[in-house]
Amino acid sequence: MTTNQTDLLHTEPVGRIFMKYLVPSLIGMMIMALNIVIDGVMVGNRLGSTALAGVGIASPVYTIFVAMSLWIGMGGATLFSQAMGARDVKRAQFIFTHSIVLIAGFTIVIGITALIFNEPLTYMLGANEETFPFANDYLRIMLLFGFILTAENAISTFIRNDQNPTLAMIALVVTAVFNIAINYYILYVLNLGVAEVAIGTIIAAFIGVFVMGAHFFKKSNHLRFVPFHFHRALFKNTMTVGFPSFLSEIGISVFTVAYNVTLARLAGTIGVAAFSVLNYVHSVMLMLFLGMGAAVQPLVSYFHGAKMPDRIRQTMKLAIGTAIFSGIAAFLIGQFGAKQIVAVFGDFEAEVVDMATTGIRLFFIAYLFMGINFVMMSYFQSIAQIRMATWITAGREIIFMMIFILVLPLFIGVHGVWLSIPLAELVVMATVILYVWRNQEFARPGN
Repeated sequence: MTTNQTDLLHTEPVGRIFMKYLVPSLIGMMIMALNIVIDGVMVGNRLGSTALAGVGIASPVYTIFVAMSLWIGMGGATLFSQAMGARDVKRAQFIFTHSIVLIAGFTIVIGITALIFNEPLTYMLGANEETFPFANDYLRIMLLFGFILTAENAISTFIRNDQNPTLAMIALVVTAVFNIAINYYILYVLNLGVAEVAIGTIIAAFIGVFVMGAHFFKKSNHLRFVPFHFHRALFKNTMTVGFPSFLSEIGISVFTVAYNVTLARLAGTIGVAAFSVLNYVHSVMLMLFLGMGAAVQPLVSYFHGAKMPDRIRQTMKLAIGTAIFSGIAAFLIGQFGAKQIVAVFGDFEAEVVDMATTGIRLFFIAYLFMGINFVMMSYFQSIAQIRMATWITAGREIIFMMIFILVLPLFIGVHGVWLSIPLAELVVMATVILYVWRNQEFARPGN
């Protein structure tokens, strides 16, 4: 970014700046969510509910790769923005280089190691004899080429933090369009299966990386590779700051596995298929809230580095208002459009349709609280209050979710599974409100 662009972050109205980040972030994330849903619709309609369940079972591996890229990428990008806010460009460039090298190394090692144990891993994720062939085919491709997904995600995060959210959005849109086109051709023209669908996803991600390469030719680009050397203190700081983002993605895997395993035990393949439908829809909402976080994080990180607490407060007021409005809208869609949503994914058995419809109506209660939790986690992470950011993530996606999913089904059966996440989100939001009120979080100088 040029000096004039930097000065705009100091002088331009916060509302205008926030919208410049929010709109591209939401569009990009929602297009990616639409991409995920269309993938599910095509697999469900072309290959059936068992294949759809198999892809759903393998999806946590995709999430783990994204988690690794976020752990280092979001940690590095946050530090990058703080350095840019402090006008320390050389440090920002070294942080970028350090982060990308670490991401490449870690994800390749993890993918190769997991590939060796791919069969027991597939069963551990919740596969049975019916779903194993589909889940394992999808899993093997993701383990082989998952490093491309991590590269796409990490570079996109840094580009957004280098004041170019529009290009990050364009790359996501291009990736989604190519993924839909390629997988349509694979399923409906070539009549192939889920392994080839996974390959299509990887190819589309590679095209997205290619599009983002345009940023490196801009004069205002600060994402330049400099000589690399391992920096222990920076590594520790990056991993600490990025840990809540990593834990958030790992929490998605824990959520997916816990729901798959519990529903398989309570309702068999019908329960897993019903959850697969809900999980695709849930991916849309996650992308919506991730888009809000993607708008909050670069701005709060920059304003924190530049020591501009008033701008942080204004940004958070806008973000929380957006989260509340979006959560109410999502809740209403779930209550009145559940049957129509399920029908989009295919002509399933009546038992699958009934269970998925009920699941959507109960699960969508969570969105009344989830957006606020996402925005607050991004805020605490951006100002390096890592303990609170970690608490929000661990509480809503792991601790309380696991408590509720273990206990509630004993009393109310499958309904208890669907309600585990809504109750976890509510409890965590209550703790966040209490923390902010007690500490007068947005009133303290220096935030």
